[in-house]
Amino acid sequence: MTTGLILITAILILGGVIATLGDRIGMRVGKARLSLFNLRPRQTATVITILTGGVISASTLAILFLISDQLRTGVFELQKIQDDLAMAGEELDETQAEKSRIQDELERSVNEQRQAETRLQDINQSLGDAIARQRLTQQQLERTRNNLDQLETNFRQAQDQLATASQQAEQLQSEIQIIQQERAQLLANRELELAERDAAIAQRDAAIAERETRLSALEEEQAELQLDIAALEREFLGLRQGNVALLRNEPLASSGVRLQNPDLASEAVNRLLNEANRVATRAILPDILAAEQEQVIQITVAQVEQIKEQIQDGREYIVRIFSAGNYVVGEPCVLAGEACVQVYAVAAFNRVIFQQGDVIATVSVNPSELSNVELVEQYELLISASRFQGRQAGILAETITIAGGRSEAAIAFFQQLRQYSVPIEIRAVAASTISTPGPLEIDLVAVRNGQVLFSTATIENTP
Repeated sequence: MTTGLILITAILILGGVIATLGDRIGMRVGKARLSLFNLRPRQTATVITILTGGVISASTLAILFLISDQLRTGVFELQKIQDDLAMAGEELDETQAEKSRIQDELERSVNEQRQAETRLQDINQSLGDAIARQRLTQQQLERTRNNLDQLETNFRQAQDQLATASQQAEQLQSEIQIIQQERAQLLANRELELAERDAAIAQRDAAIAERETRLSALEEEQAELQLDIAALEREFLGLRQGNVALLRNEPLASSGVRLQNPDLASEAVNRLLNEANRVATRAILPDILAAEQEQVIQITVAQVEQIKEQIQDGREYIVRIFSAGNYVVGEPCVLAGEACVQVYAVAAFNRVIFQQGDVIATVSVNPSELSNVELVEQYELLISASRFQGRQAGILAETITIAGGRSEAAIAFFQQLRQYSVPIEIRAVAASTISTPGPLEIDLVAVRNGQVLFSTATIENTP
């Protein structure tokens, strides 16, 4: 600001000085009555005054241009600056539009990343559950193997003890025979030494009595060992040839749960566990009705609390109880009154998986080039793909219903399909709205070049 004031003051002073000089020069020219370019003296004085004013303006502009770069730039490059400013404004608009687009893509990418992280967490949780179940199964398998190894070891030890007892019994019988022979020989040959012989005989009789007692004890021990061996053989055979009552991952109980009051979570979970206990008891002990009230299943407290916490948010869940291992009819630990049937619980959010008309799986066939067997193979491939897609989407039930369960509609569908000699796409579409519990209800639709030719729904409704 100080520089500007000094510049203005200098311009004012310079203008005053030049104006004074111009006035003096004009006066002298007027008094001298000089003439320039054949003009009158008065006109010459006017020209001198005009030139003086021009000099003032020129000097002022020269000083301003020399001192102020901004003024020089503004005067000579103003249009270029305005053009650059307009171009910069357009580039700014384009940049802002690009920024908005990038922000939208960033938000979409963030949402996709969150969804991917959510799916990854679900996969990690499912993987953790599978690893935990595998570890539990491996532990149970190791325990079973250890039990079998222990039974085999006991069986071998019992056989060894039986052989040892038999050898001892034979040895004692041989000794008794030898002693009896010696006794007879002593009685026959040494009658003169009766007194000494009697003492020796008494000692021999005592030894014989003692050995006979040991023989009786060994015979009793042999009988007990034979009974133990028979029991071990029966138990070993039962473990190897027992009928399986429950399979690993077999569902024991299932129910839809939607709690308006979180305090009812314990009641809902306990009701499912009681149902699973009844199913497991009837499967393992089918002939013992009174045992249905006994507790045979076992589940960790942590898993029960996890299921309770999961279903307390007021949404609808499908809670299922599964067997964690294989158990045979008449499981020994259950007969012993133990709660040894390991189970686990899974809660899945009940949601709509497929809307009516959604395409689940497709296959392409040319009926004129396929035999009946090959056509049936393609049909089975379509059903397998539909089952797989349903399982991957989250449907719990394994069953598939085609055309409302009416086989005549499916048969009529393939009979009508045989009338075509061009490639046709067979689609398996959802026959109705399908949610998490299932089952998977589908209709078969024949499509040619995007146009629906016929379906099991239309065939079913045709008289």
